[in-house]
Amino acid sequence: MHRTPIRLAWLLSATLFLGACDVNGPPSPPPVTTPEPTPGPATLTAQSLDLGQRTTLPLDVPFAGRWTVVDYPDWLRLSTQGGQGNVRLTVTADRAAHTGLAADQPTLNGKLTLDWSSGSGSAAQSGRVTWTVTAGQFSLSGRLASPAAQGQGVQGLHAQGQDAGAPTRPTAAGVIVKYRAPLTAQSAPALTGHAPTLAAQQAATTLTRAGLSVQGTRPLTERSAALRVRDVPAALNALRADPAVEYAIPDVILRTQATAAPVTPTDQFAGLQWAYPLTGYGAAWRDMDAGTYTRPVTVAVIDTGVRFDHPDLQGQLWRTGEGALDLITDTGNGDGDGPDADPTDPLVTGRTTGSHGTHVTGIIVARWGQNAASCAGCSLTGVVGATRNANVKVLPVRVIDASGNATESDVATAVRYAAGLPVTVNGVTTRTPHPAQVINLSLGGEISAANAQAMCEAVTDARTAGALVIAAAGNGYGTTPYYPAACPDAVAVGSVSLSGGSAPIHSIFSNAYPQVQLAAPGGSDPTASTSFNGATLNGQPFPDVILSTSWDYVKDEPNYEAEVGTSQASPQVAALAALLLAKGVTSDAAGTLARLNATATDLGAAGRDDQFGYGLINAAAALNAPAVSNRSGLRLQDSRGHTFQPALDALGRFQAWLGDGTYRAVAGEDLNGNGIYGETGERRAERSATLSAEQPSVDLGDMQPR
Repeated sequence: MHRTPIRLAWLLSATLFLGACDVNGPPSPPPVTTPEPTPGPATLTAQSLDLGQRTTLPLDVPFAGRWTVVDYPDWLRLSTQGGQGNVRLTVTADRAAHTGLAADQPTLNGKLTLDWSSGSGSAAQSGRVTWTVTAGQFSLSGRLASPAAQGQGVQGLHAQGQDAGAPTRPTAAGVIVKYRAPLTAQSAPALTGHAPTLAAQQAATTLTRAGLSVQGTRPLTERSAALRVRDVPAALNALRADPAVEYAIPDVILRTQATAAPVTPTDQFAGLQWAYPLTGYGAAWRDMDAGTYTRPVTVAVIDTGVRFDHPDLQGQLWRTGEGALDLITDTGNGDGDGPDADPTDPLVTGRTTGSHGTHVTGIIVARWGQNAASCAGCSLTGVVGATRNANVKVLPVRVIDASGNATESDVATAVRYAAGLPVTVNGVTTRTPHPAQVINLSLGGEISAANAQAMCEAVTDARTAGALVIAAAGNGYGTTPYYPAACPDAVAVGSVSLSGGSAPIHSIFSNAYPQVQLAAPGGSDPTASTSFNGATLNGQPFPDVILSTSWDYVKDEPNYEAEVGTSQASPQVAALAALLLAKGVTSDAAGTLARLNATATDLGAAGRDDQFGYGLINAAAALNAPAVSNRSGLRLQDSRGHTFQPALDALGRFQAWLGDGTYRAVAGEDLNGNGIYGETGERRAERSATLSAEQPSVDLGDMQPR
């Protein structure tokens, strides 16, 4: 479900611009007489338009009549779509709009369809004509030179052989030979030199006599040596035929192995929670097996309240009497009793939507493993939360009512309260016994900075008190800052989704503006229904949405709900911040934010940008988790955040056919198993290039991750 959970008031102002006319101005110039143009043909016929590698192509096709463009390819932009007389328009190619993930089409092809009419009376005629349009793409090529990565995303070779689908490579560099006794000048008079070199000389002589080429020798002991040869089987046969040889074996090539296996939850719906693997949690959860995430951390979820009776949240929440609080001052808020110590998200007559606060809370702390039975047919295991078995609890604070609205004043009060500051509500001053080190705000509105002052002051007070305030950047499909995310001391979080390639993309609904600091998975456009995650539910592909705990208010029982939005991205950042504090990697808000930013995976344009901030959070890198993968590969993005995945051949070479723009290619390792190559802590090589009509082809050369 795609929702914006807070609707704060804002003001609209309209300015009417009136044109001024000076009645006493200079006289008008005399009319200019031009000759009548020669009438064009009365019909339009088929045309072939080839832009080549140009960006624009001006058209002036003779015609005497009316014409209208009724269809054109999505990679073309038209200066006009209709007119009278000659077909005069300029077509502009936006190649990136049509370049597919594989970037394997050297030429774009499309159809420009026009309806036309001419003449009048008995001479009137009309028709439809289709013009073929083509445009050449630009070329970006290079080679991934990592010895363990020749083949996109292929696991490194093992001593025992090759992974399925890996390109053919030599499995031995030569041979190792050991003689039964140390060689001496007496036992081998033709040999000279020190004793440690005699074994190598003897083996080389044997192979040369057998007609084999030896590229190099290296003594190992007085009785053994390693020899570089191309024909390993023939060399082994020749050496084993010598009765003085104890053994001759291949000098097997060994390659990097993963040091651990990723943790894969077994809860019923965990396989649908693709956001955690994408952000490196397979490695982070393995790291938790060491039992070092013991420091107590509280994350305040300021939202609609929560369902304390959801079985997947049992033991994960601070409850009534422990600091949980309902701060909605309006008594018409759904439970009808104003502020109190019970922030339960209530059942109201006619309610059909789920519990937003419960959904956000589950992303952070949903239990792992068996749950208590709660209803007939309810899952006994459900989903998992990011913090697994770390010492992290959620403090629920209710500010959004049952209709989805909150007031700025209630939000400001809740932020201060969650940070451990005293607040006065209905004449009573209170403070929580469990101040939050991290505060999550999956709410916001398109209001002005001036109108957001009260909230922003509260955020600053919370930050001064030591809390890190994390907020959803907004689901406005645009570039308008949403508050409180855009407050100076808040951390605005944008959303990404899967692309089908090795780099995620910016979610189309996620607002992009200068205050965005980080990105996390929030899902794809709800109208697109992409399912790149590869999971299925009830035999159907599961869409790229965020699954978490919720509540069925029609049946009044727990359930699990799929939603998309920056509301779902923000708690993932909050959860990782909590884990940094729980493990002791960081100890305060400033250090935690710095660590999140420094270890994020830079996406889109190089450096911080409005779509991704400093990048996608990376749990494995942030928490110094162990490697759980040894894959290598290539990721390619343009400065607008589009992702491309050109194929690599057996030698690691690639050629991508792209539009104009600036591109970043990263060749690197994938140590945390998330399929994103060359992140923080992983070896990488990065190159950038700009493609244009003036520079239609760039070769990046060999890219060796280091």
